[in-house]
Amino acid sequence: MATQQPQKVTFLSHGITLVGELYAPSPGTPTSRNTAAIVIGHPAFAVKEQTAATYARHLSAAGFHALTFDAAYQGESGGSPHGLENPFQRAEDVRAAVSYLTTLDSIDPKRIGALGICASGGYVPFAAQTDTRIRAVATVSAACMGSVLRDGLQPKGAITRAQLTEQLAGANALRSLEAADGEARIMEFLPKERSAIPADAPQLLSDGWDYYRTARGAHPRSTGTWVARSMDLCANYDSFQFVDMISPRPLLMVVGGEADTKYFSERAVQRAGEPKELFIVEGRGHVDLYDELSESGPKLAGFFGQWLK
Repeated sequence: MATQQPQKVTFLSHGITLVGELYAPSPGTPTSRNTAAIVIGHPAFAVKEQTAATYARHLSAAGFHALTFDAAYQGESGGSPHGLENPFQRAEDVRAAVSYLTTLDSIDPKRIGALGICASGGYVPFAAQTDTRIRAVATVSAACMGSVLRDGLQPKGAITRAQLTEQLAGANALRSLEAADGEARIMEFLPKERSAIPADAPQLLSDGWDYYRTARGAHPRSTGTWVARSMDLCANYDSFQFVDMISPRPLLMVVGGEADTKYFSERAVQRAGEPKELFIVEGRGHVDLYDELSESGPKLAGFFGQWLK
């Protein structure tokens, strides 16, 4: 069933204006779901028009309201310097999106869930640990940005504590340079040429290039760069340390069976309280689930349909 064009919306997160798109339930969908809403967070270095929109259209077609938004410092949203990755702000953005939904007459504030994809698969559970208004929590290809930058992507991308210390010193030096001339230093996170990806790099990087750098998922506001000093904002952040605090609200984590990041979902579900579920899409990698929804889409629609009653 075709979805309607989303409505452009704005709301504040710690004084920063966020720009979002609100998808209404598609005509003819079950009316029992029409007052429920799902906040959808996008991956790091992404924008709302990419995989977040893909899932929003699917959930809208299943009868839910779905809210996508550009995180602070990203896409059309405010915040300076643009391209900064701040995990604590990203979690606050999720809470702010929930707050916005509670102001809408068309939405029942007791029927709000949240979905995080990739890095937001860490930010959404982190926000939900202390925001009990999020009644159902789901992730797709979840990853913790703190762990990725602190420990490396296991096992291929593992980094030592000495390497981490060196990287933090570099980020600290960039703060001093920015203080001196007011200019944030931008680093390319995803190379412009696929050939620049090392042969022994995690599969996630080449798969990410195939999504973000081709017509499949490219968007002009998704640049594949970030403010390099973001490193010292991320390195001591942990998405899942207190994931058990989500219980007794439900947690669903969807992950590809071949994903480099599969261990994040496995460990988080093991640590979480009930009700919880790990749903593995066999034969799929991390990025495959950005736009391959044949299994993840119906699973999520059923999950939110069950718990946002």
